[in-house]
Amino acid sequence: MPGMRPKLIIIFLFGGFASFSQTISSANTLARPKLVVGIVVDQMRWDYLYRYYDRYGNGGFKRLLNGGFSCENTMINYIPSVTGVGHTVIYTGSVPAISGITGNDWVEQLTGRTLYCTSDSTVHGVGGVSEFEGSMSPRNLLITTITDELRMATNFQSRVVGVSLKDRASVFPAGHAANGAFWLEDASGNFITSSYYMSQLPAWATRFNERKLIDSFISGGWSTIYPINSYKQSDQDNVPYEGRFTGEQQTTFPHNLRQAYAASKASFRNTPYGNSFTLAFAKAALEGYQLGRGNATDFLTINFASTDGVGHMFGTNSIEIEDTYLRLDKNLEDLFKTLDAKVGKNEWLVFLTADHGAAHAVGYMKEHNLPGDYFSTAPLVDSLNRQLNQKFQSGNLVRSISNDKVNFDLNKIFSSSLDFDNIKTFVVEFLQRQPGITMAVDIDKIGASPIPEPIKTMIANGYYFKRCGSVQIIPNSGLLDGYYKTGTGHSRWNPYDTHIPLILYGWHVQQGTLNRRVNMSDISPTIATLLHIQMPSGSVGQPIIEAIKTK
Repeated sequence: MPGMRPKLIIIFLFGGFASFSQTISSANTLARPKLVVGIVVDQMRWDYLYRYYDRYGNGGFKRLLNGGFSCENTMINYIPSVTGVGHTVIYTGSVPAISGITGNDWVEQLTGRTLYCTSDSTVHGVGGVSEFEGSMSPRNLLITTITDELRMATNFQSRVVGVSLKDRASVFPAGHAANGAFWLEDASGNFITSSYYMSQLPAWATRFNERKLIDSFISGGWSTIYPINSYKQSDQDNVPYEGRFTGEQQTTFPHNLRQAYAASKASFRNTPYGNSFTLAFAKAALEGYQLGRGNATDFLTINFASTDGVGHMFGTNSIEIEDTYLRLDKNLEDLFKTLDAKVGKNEWLVFLTADHGAAHAVGYMKEHNLPGDYFSTAPLVDSLNRQLNQKFQSGNLVRSISNDKVNFDLNKIFSSSLDFDNIKTFVVEFLQRQPGITMAVDIDKIGASPIPEPIKTMIANGYYFKRCGSVQIIPNSGLLDGYYKTGTGHSRWNPYDTHIPLILYGWHVQQGTLNRRVNMSDISPTIATLLHIQMPSGSVGQPIIEAIKTK
């Protein structure tokens, strides 16, 4: 009967509301994982997941791939693709145009001063012997991180700790409000921190440093973990475009690490044992801070940086890089077993990604008739200044070229009442005529420039006026900076530098694979969604909703 329909609807709605209320009231506390672990593998190309897949064990990369959610087309959406910027974007969900972290180093455009991304003269090192290596903080980062947001969301009950061989790969992930960030000081062989975080190392960190583990790691040298003739995915062991440790006559295994370390303490970073050393300290921090065993969700950030050192030295197709990843696979298995035991199965959430990829060595490309060569910006500075002096009757208008951007002497240009737009137009036209350059653009006019996507957006996302030159250079594909005569480098827009792995695993993560494009800047919003916290203050990314379990 028509007159009964409104009552039925009311009863239905009331019944549905009652059911919904019961669902809410049945949850006494907000569900969150006990621990989040962010893993960034330095210089890990996406294809390393599959190039060595058949050689990985079941507990490391395969555990993530087969039990987690893999985003197969995760891309970096800015340039330059370098470590300091990559870690910042991962943990802020932002881009350099907003975060202010535009490179590992940059030129302050208003003063001409070169600044290292984490340098902070107001703090000093703690736990080491070098004043400079410890004078680091996140103060140059203009926005919050996902780790900051977690701290605030739990009224600072969450504990946040960053670990890496590199200061920038520990400081930026841990954020402004971290309990601690630790990195390796080469001179002492210690993990150190800065007075930004604490006045002295925790007792557990001091005890760790007293063990002098580097000595034990290098004592046996570096031989392949498996028979060397089984490394079928790699190049020959002795090729001219691989680097070698100090004192070695050729690039082949085995490597005498004692000799190398005696000549240069920094050489330890170029061995797979740097990753093992990092893992050992991360496990000590896990125990020292009792991470995952408090009243709120904790966050541990780990950067495995030796993959970058080995790649820079030996290249992407070396037996050394394959051996490093096979050893890292075992490190990951060790880490996950530790998390199961200390935090509890299904109680932790992890993501694994990379800060950037890498190009193939120029020698390798030439050997196989593929496009690759060297590119140096240093001669361009002199040429530009000569041309600009003739055109505008003013010398040294270009200070330098860094991060593939032209840094101008803005004080001279404006105090001399020169037309900056005309100067940039002249520079762009000059650069576009030079060999090795695909395009150049005045970034302030990029909207009107015939630059294809995604390069146009990547340029805009990487541009923060006070810390970036105003003209962007895009070199040809396969070109490496001239100092990479051996090994490899990175920093460009090309997929070999910007296509990175991203796997989420564990607490409330859906098992599966996603083939649509996602961006590096989507990682933090996804973690924020899983944790039910605010995304970072400069975030521009989108949550990867396909990765999140709905039930």
